[in-house]
Amino acid sequence: MKTALIHDYIKEYGGAERVLEALHGIWPDATVFTLVYLPKFLGPHKERFKDWKIKTSFLQYLPFKEKLISPFRLIAPFVFKTFDLSNYDIVIISATGAYSPNMVSVKPTSQNLKFAQRPVHICYCHTPPRYLYGYATARDWKKNLIFRAIGEIGNHFLRLVDFKNAQNVDYFIANSKNVAGRIKKFYRRESTVIYPPVGTALGLVKNFSHAKAPRADSYFLAGGRLARAKHIDLIIQACQELNLPLKIFGRAFGGYDQEVENQNSKVDFLGEVTDENKLELMRNARAFIFAAEDEDFGITPVEAMSVGTPVIAYKSGGVVESVINGKTGIFFDELTVDSLRKAVEQLSNVTINPADCIRQAKKFSKENFKKEIKEFVERVLR
Repeated sequence: MKTALIHDYIKEYGGAERVLEALHGIWPDATVFTLVYLPKFLGPHKERFKDWKIKTSFLQYLPFKEKLISPFRLIAPFVFKTFDLSNYDIVIISATGAYSPNMVSVKPTSQNLKFAQRPVHICYCHTPPRYLYGYATARDWKKNLIFRAIGEIGNHFLRLVDFKNAQNVDYFIANSKNVAGRIKKFYRRESTVIYPPVGTALGLVKNFSHAKAPRADSYFLAGGRLARAKHIDLIIQACQELNLPLKIFGRAFGGYDQEVENQNSKVDFLGEVTDENKLELMRNARAFIFAAEDEDFGITPVEAMSVGTPVIAYKSGGVVESVINGKTGIFFDELTVDSLRKAVEQLSNVTINPADCIRQAKKFSKENFKKEIKEFVERVLR
């Protein structure tokens, strides 16, 4: 079975790229189609894709393409249509929510047959594009009135294109019940929920002899893809008011790094770290704080639980499907310093068993993901 994998673009390494990596693990001979591939921006993760068969669009040859990722969304749906997928049996879209890749032209595999069978078109949807449907995004593009007016007009037409493209999909897979609801609301399509893999974390847990509760005076941890929607600034302010040590890992976007670093805090900014270092940081943390708004699923909280570390999370989006309040973590209800501060204080009065955290995280293993994806594909092909 000849398989094509489609991904918006490869410029950073996050949850969506972990899913792409897991899909490629199922079909290692698959060709990966993407608009642009920029390994120099992948930091310690650039070696992950080096032996893959990757085909890019003509946008790959444009100068300053790394600075044009956001403007590309205006033409991305039409650029995806330039890929020739006529010789593939199955096409799997990894839709990160950055672009609208479902415009890909899925033509019949045999043009000479009168009733030629076209490839099966499956979309693994991390979310419909957040900027099109009113969800928090990495860049605050609405603060400029001119850009806001142009953007709103452009988004109106992109929503029409996005909806039309969604009807090209034969089968939708959602990365959470949260996203399944968005697919139903915006695309009027049903979907099957298959949670994304947290295989890297769970695979490394065996390196630790046993789960252990961190010291009460240990640091708190936050991090991942540092963007405005993650509200890292809120976490910093809360830890400052409580005089708590805080470490932050990850790469910032859209100038957000300058905003949070200018708070003159005593935060330890670690930058991008390897998976091994990240898990060691998580294992030794008092708790992992997650303040993302309308998160699609949220892999980093599960990674923290996979090494026995509790999670303090904003009760929003997919995180409510992974964290168990009072058992593997604590939720806070408002994106305010006061609400987060109360959750941090509440953690001190609750006993979280590290074994419960690890047990919960194992539900989202890479093995489960691969098994469910393969069973799904086999079922729809029948």
